[in-house]
Amino acid sequence: METRTPLATIVVAVDGPSGSGKSSVSRAVAQRLGLRYLDTGAMYRAVTWWMLHNQVDVHDAAAVAAAADKPELVSGTDPAGPTITVDGIDVAGPIRGAEVTGAVSAVSAVPEIRTRLVALQRAAIGAGGIVVEGRDIGTVVAPDAALKVYLTASEAARAARRNAESDDPAASVTATQADLARRDALDSGRATAPLSMPADGVLVDTTEMDRDQVVEHLLALVGTRAEDAVR
Repeated sequence: METRTPLATIVVAVDGPSGSGKSSVSRAVAQRLGLRYLDTGAMYRAVTWWMLHNQVDVHDAAAVAAAADKPELVSGTDPAGPTITVDGIDVAGPIRGAEVTGAVSAVSAVPEIRTRLVALQRAAIGAGGIVVEGRDIGTVVAPDAALKVYLTASEAARAARRNAESDDPAASVTATQADLARRDALDSGRATAPLSMPADGVLVDTTEMDRDQVVEHLLALVGTRAEDAVR
């Protein structure tokens, strides 16, 4: 028998590798249900942007750790328009650039960074009523979440999706796929909070599914855990 949780206090944890559709699906689910939304990956990207902007060597773990408490992060949780600022600067655009993408795994692997951001993420989750997406939500950030979903897809499908979202006309699917494989290896192999599926998580392979199909599937899963009707 499923344990039911009121929708107003539910926490939905959505984990998975890059290109699996976490962000678009999580936002859509949150909007459909009138829940808040938190993109934890944007927080790690924002800290990485700050490190690069302040000439901190992102490959020097000690230097990154020493600066872990310096950036002031504010994450908006409106799924219709999520925001992320660092020291009052809107970095929603810059954090998606190639430089940050290439450095975020190294910064994210530093334990002091993860300790600080996990605390901020838990504070944002609060009493619930939120969809949270990332790489360690169901295993570390919110292990008691009512629903833990692990989204995945083939490397080829994930690379094709990433390229479709890219503003770089020269980007090749092959190069994108190689970069995703690199990030997967770093995120899954790090010592602190590696990317992994929660033992009690629900695996959803989105390779042959479009976004709307994945959203409907997750809404049905939420419906089994919530007392309120999913509309």
